Amino acid sequence: MNRELALNPNKVVAFLGKSNKEFTKADIINYIEQNGIQMVNFMYPAGDGRLKTLNFVINNLEYLDAILTCGERVDGSSLFPFIEAGSSDLYVLPRFSTAFLDPFAQLPTLSMLCTYFNKDGQMLESSPENTLRKACKAFNDVTGMQFEAMGELEYYVIAPDEGLFPATDQKGYHESAPYAKFNEFRTQCMAYIAQAGGKIKYGHSEVGNFTIDGLVYEQNEIEFLPTAAEDAADQLMIAKWIIRNLAYQYGYDITFAPKITAGKAGSGLHIHMRIVKDGVNQMLDGGTLSEVARKAIAGMMTLAPSITAFGNTNPTSYFRLVPHQEAPTNICWGDRNRSVLVRVPLGWAAKSDMCRLANPLEGESHYDTTQKQTVEMRSPDGSADIYQLIAGLAVACRYGFEMDNALEVAQKTYVNVNIHQKENADRLNSLACLPDSCAASAVCLEEQRAAFEKHNVFSPAMIDGIIKRLKSYNDSTLRADIADDKDKMLSLVHQYFHCG
Repeated sequence: MNRELALNPNKVVAFLGKSNKEFTKADIINYIEQNGIQMVNFMYPAGDGRLKTLNFVINNLEYLDAILTCGERVDGSSLFPFIEAGSSDLYVLPRFSTAFLDPFAQLPTLSMLCTYFNKDGQMLESSPENTLRKACKAFNDVTGMQFEAMGELEYYVIAPDEGLFPATDQKGYHESAPYAKFNEFRTQCMAYIAQAGGKIKYGHSEVGNFTIDGLVYEQNEIEFLPTAAEDAADQLMIAKWIIRNLAYQYGYDITFAPKITAGKAGSGLHIHMRIVKDGVNQMLDGGTLSEVARKAIAGMMTLAPSITAFGNTNPTSYFRLVPHQEAPTNICWGDRNRSVLVRVPLGWAAKSDMCRLANPLEGESHYDTTQKQTVEMRSPDGSADIYQLIAGLAVACRYGFEMDNALEVAQKTYVNVNIHQKENADRLNSLACLPDSCAASAVCLEEQRAAFEKHNVFSPAMIDGIIKRLKSYNDSTLRADIADDKDKMLSLVHQYFHCG
């Protein structure tokens, strides 16, 4: 049996007996006819980073064929700030490979993500999804390799405190029930995400948990598997939509915000990356980090100041990026080191057959563990436009291959110590810092925009729009201004509580 199809939880994949990448219009129509589907939903990300939805009732086969072939018109000026009302008509066309059965709809409903097209029938230059597509193409054109990614989606679940089995404050990492209260909610989210095509690695409770004013705040994480970067972004978008919808059904509140309250763990959106050629992971060479990986890291070290413009997009982002926390503040990288900006997580390079040691009845295992090696960017958070963020990382990794001194930059920015320990102060002082505000990120993006606009990846209009929005917060001194004012900080948190 095809190992990709066996046990696949996506009901469309299971019914059609083929990979979602092979779906055709005829397949979609066949699934709709054979499964009593009454509604079709088009879904697409807008300028606020959220998925929008257009509902279609299926009148007849002719109408179904029309919407699947021609898409539909939408008002671009209501979706993106850079589109003028006088020329705002756009088309949205479904991508059949993204089809999934809506787990929340009362009527049987098939949903699909869409691509934006302009009045001339060309992919919209400045749409987030197309920007990521262009970034991946440019990466492949320059390097001859494919850029893959996956996200660690952190979020808080908030519900009334029942007073039973209280969790230990800020000690929720991988906690089990009954001390972790929302494990069942998370596993239901994971099941729905998987049915919608999300390739999940695992889920668990995270560090953050506390009780305030009769409410339990519990941090959770769902982590994905590496896949083509465009698919990684789609999966994260659908996952956030599913988590929020299921929370609404349960009567819970959910936030992906980077800052929750004073003195408690904020939520990040760490992005892992790997570079693949002919199906083989290129991040290792002889069991050690490869030259390919170090060049990509050098690109991220160089463009890190402007990546915050895509990954940390409101003022509360910079209340998370503060010294002496797990969130990074300095531009450096290291192995298994959580104080750095780019981390090379523990791989499976040991020669020990751990499976056999744990299970003496097993024979020798010959699993290729090199495919598991990634590098992790730790600065982004849930305020990010996911498509722009992963596109920016693809640009940065590509940029490393265009630098003459990439390996030298990688060597200079490598650290193998906790830079926030007192004895390492000299090393800390030698490292550049990330921006400390939206305003500072805007300045960095303006200075480095040429790298993102190269190869026609980010349009000048998109870069202009990002810079304008970041500057509009006027937050250049905000972190210092309200550092000791808990009420003002909490008011800011409330303002951006449902970001992304």
